[in-house]
Amino acid sequence: MSISTTIKAIQDIMRKDVGVDGDAQRIGQLVWMLFLKIYDDREFEWELMDDHYRSPIPEHLRWRNWAKGSEGITGEDLKTFIDDDLFDGLQRLPNIAGDPRAAVIQSVFKDAYNYMKSGQLIREVINKIEVGIDFNKSRERHAFGDMYEQILKDLQSAGNAGEFYTPRAVTEFMVDRVDPQLAESVLDPACGTGGFLSCAIEHKRQRYVQTPEHEQVLQASIHGVEKKPLPHLLATTNMILHGIEVPSQIKHDNTLSKPHTDWSEKDRVNVIVANPPFGGTETDGIESNFPSQFRTRETADLFMWLFIHLLKDGGRAAVVLPDGFLFGDGMQARLKEKLLTECNLHTIVRLPKKVFAPYTDIATNLLFFTLNSAVNP
Repeated sequence: MSISTTIKAIQDIMRKDVGVDGDAQRIGQLVWMLFLKIYDDREFEWELMDDHYRSPIPEHLRWRNWAKGSEGITGEDLKTFIDDDLFDGLQRLPNIAGDPRAAVIQSVFKDAYNYMKSGQLIREVINKIEVGIDFNKSRERHAFGDMYEQILKDLQSAGNAGEFYTPRAVTEFMVDRVDPQLAESVLDPACGTGGFLSCAIEHKRQRYVQTPEHEQVLQASIHGVEKKPLPHLLATTNMILHGIEVPSQIKHDNTLSKPHTDWSEKDRVNVIVANPPFGGTETDGIESNFPSQFRTRETADLFMWLFIHLLKDGGRAAVVLPDGFLFGDGMQARLKEKLLTECNLHTIVRLPKKVFAPYTDIATNLLFFTLNSAVNP
């Protein structure tokens, strides 16, 4: 059974549950379960590689000890365990373990919720996950992006918020062109589910990682920020699937909420790859975090200013932006001047409208640019 078929079967089970109302809740329910399953699969690998590995999750809360086994805990006992023990325990992990892994898990479950009311149906979902998904198989790890694309299709409103899955062919092309070197820092300030970052990880591993020391350099070089709980949970899960053992550098925050004067040299990076939300507006007050001549509530414009600001001298960026960005007036004209003055905008690739179908038919371009020396001293 394919992952796609398994996900559809799980959603059909959830539709029978009176506590789950709509696609958004079904997906939220599915994702926290997938996270625990995937984390447990990875822990089996870590235990094989390290005899001294110790899980940050207490034994009775580990997936293998309460979810595995089709005849395991079910009914009201299962629902009570999840509501009263599992969520409370995972949300308090930093106080229990004092481990950076625990902090990652705690942040994931901070906004998670068990919507399902029937313990019997919860058991059916768990059994489907157990039988149908094994993320220790590399083929199924690569299917994660396809799985998320299906999830987005189920959220019919996804495109309305300027959020959509960036096809793997696009992310791979963009990362390949900017060619992040082993020790170079890579940032996606609106990372969604981590598609660009997972491509950057694979790019570095295939070309530059040759020793365990190189792998540690890679692990420390990947950075992302995502403000919405569900994509952040998916991004964290994606990083674990791609071998980032402690994805604490995937922050749950709004990058635009930080005043521009608070960004310092230590925050600047070598490479930015991103598909920022566009077509939407930020909440009142966000624009005041930016210099007066660049204030706007248009999300993509604010991100574009920030991309330039966060690059190190000679830093490289590849970003997706709507067609027409370079031909606006007012603030956009000033932003274009900043881009062309402070950077070398060396390549523009126009994408066909159908690239982001069915989420949007907005025409988009890929912009590749390098920050000139001594612009961000």
